[in-house]
Amino acid sequence: MATATAGRFNVSMNRARAFGAPLLIVMVLAMMILPLPPFLLDLLFTFNIALSLIVLMVAMYTTKPLDFLAFPAILLMTTLLRLSLNVASTRVVLLNGHTGPDAAGKVIESFGHFLVGGNFAVGIVVFMILVVINFVVITKGAGRIAEVTARFTLDAMPGKQMAIDADLNAGLIGEDVARKRRSEIAQEAEFYGSMDGASKFVRGDAVAGILILFINIIGGLIVGIAQHDLTIAQAANNYILLAIGDGLVAQIPALVISVAAGLVVSRVGDGNDIGSQLAKQLLGAPQVLMLTGVVLGSMGLIPGMPHFAFLLLAGGLWMVGKTLLEKQRLAAEKPPEPEVAPAPAESSEVSWDDLVPVDVIGLEVGYRLIPLVDRGQDGDLLKRIKGIRKKFAQEVGFLPPAVHIRDNLELRPNSYRITIKGVIAGESEVFHGQYLAINPGRVTGTLPGTAAKDPAFGLPAVWIDASLRDQAHAAGYTVVDASTVVATHLSHLLHSQSASLLGRTEVQALIDHFAKTTPKLLEDLVPKLIPMATLQRVLQNLLDEGVHIRDLRTIIETLTEHAVRVQDATELTALVRVALGRAIVQQLAPAGEELNVLVIEPELERVLQQAVGSSQGEVIGLEPGLSENLVNDISKAAARQESLGQNPVMLVPDKLRQPIVRLCKRGVPRLRVLSHSEVPESRTIRVASLIGARG
Repeated sequence: MATATAGRFNVSMNRARAFGAPLLIVMVLAMMILPLPPFLLDLLFTFNIALSLIVLMVAMYTTKPLDFLAFPAILLMTTLLRLSLNVASTRVVLLNGHTGPDAAGKVIESFGHFLVGGNFAVGIVVFMILVVINFVVITKGAGRIAEVTARFTLDAMPGKQMAIDADLNAGLIGEDVARKRRSEIAQEAEFYGSMDGASKFVRGDAVAGILILFINIIGGLIVGIAQHDLTIAQAANNYILLAIGDGLVAQIPALVISVAAGLVVSRVGDGNDIGSQLAKQLLGAPQVLMLTGVVLGSMGLIPGMPHFAFLLLAGGLWMVGKTLLEKQRLAAEKPPEPEVAPAPAESSEVSWDDLVPVDVIGLEVGYRLIPLVDRGQDGDLLKRIKGIRKKFAQEVGFLPPAVHIRDNLELRPNSYRITIKGVIAGESEVFHGQYLAINPGRVTGTLPGTAAKDPAFGLPAVWIDASLRDQAHAAGYTVVDASTVVATHLSHLLHSQSASLLGRTEVQALIDHFAKTTPKLLEDLVPKLIPMATLQRVLQNLLDEGVHIRDLRTIIETLTEHAVRVQDATELTALVRVALGRAIVQQLAPAGEELNVLVIEPELERVLQQAVGSSQGEVIGLEPGLSENLVNDISKAAARQESLGQNPVMLVPDKLRQPIVRLCKRGVPRLRVLSHSEVPESRTIRVASLIGARG
């Protein structure tokens, strides 16, 4: 019961905190519009004084500026509260000031009478002195400190980031500590930048206070004399004292808030609050206190000086200094406690824990691209990467390893780098806040910007400002943001490198998932008929040629059928391809469409079959010139197919499929080679080009 009550209380407190600041702003704005009775003005002026004292006390007990991150916003809210109270009190003073000095409440009357003795000339002088102290001395100094500190903090950010990365790479700190330190650096720069701007609020408040004072005096005299038929003396006694009381009751809290601002920005943190620092550092040298007492005592002996005050303070400083000096002497004479010899520290030897494993998939970004991967700055690249891995698993047939993201200060600020097993697979440069306008080949105009290339497919492009986005769309460009560029590049590399991403861990996870539905089928194959390594090699061969492995049931059934007599992974891959023929062809040409293919001229085909037969499966018996001409012809024909928007597909006899794949792997990497057995009889084939050799 008590726990439930405490839980409801905590929920209520959280809701109250959430609505407190908006409610306060609404009330402050309402005070400028709605008339307030004198009693309510007394409460609000008292609340203003209490709030300023709370802020001052909090500033005194902070150990570092970042402990009071809300201070710039509090400075704005307290300034707005004071000005709203000035507006509300001015309304009351001008409306009811003729009734007497208590027309605007007891607080203003007290400040106008007791603090300045009812003398409005003294009140004006005191008010001006407070304004000068606040505006010229405290606020100007605090603003200058905040400005210089903000500039130095921004200049030191790269060095601090490098130091954090160096500690992280050296293993001195972990990822969580590094992330926390980076956040503190960013918060520190934002805090001092905000304080530099927030100090302008206090300057404006001081100017507004002077103007409000004279407006109240002049307006009150006019209203009292012209509307209420008061004499000049009566009007001056009422309205000037009310105006001075109103000004003082606002300027004193403003002075307190300014002192708090100065304390916050001038802090040099050592882990202690300001009171502890002062006590430790001022009273830490007894000789200084004793010497100061001697100087004051000498001044007190001069004829005409106030002997009692000087000699009393001199004696007090001498006694305090002597007491502290005696304590230091006793502490020095005290025999030291026997030190326990520390256990001999073992030398830090290099161990296997110092070996950092290589990330299977890594994404490194320059420091200007950190907002893309930071959820706190509305970065959506992490969400996109999660979607890429999910789509990859649905299309290809296995879940790729997680992408490890980190910032790299060695990269250019706008650069990123994608690594596969520690090897750079791709890198480029993107600009956060701009858009990449990609030219798909049919644009109707040019755009101003930075020329570039689409990192995924190499298409010409240009980086443009957000204001040109609609113009780029109208001109026929494909416009994407920086996150989409990086995500598309990563997706393209994952698909092209899918074979290398299918490691033993992924294969084991894949068969474990498959075994949940058909455990018996898998037990008959692995490890009874083929080892895990052969299964992995077959799956990698399929992925290497762009064949998806989603239909794992067909793959397992085919391997189970043929593994009794065939153990070679290449031959097993060819048999699996035949079983997956329908899926492979559908991947290249949707159902109902013709399959446009390249075929080899019959005479050349016969020569190639003879060469393959004499070289045991590898095309090494051809003359170099013939091989070069063959690859060139295939490359040109494939380029023509791509220009027509078709997948470059080559159809060859079963015996030639694997040798042609090896021959064209480097020269025509996008070519898909099919054997006759892989094409279903129901599909219509159209010969798009005939490949023949020259010479």
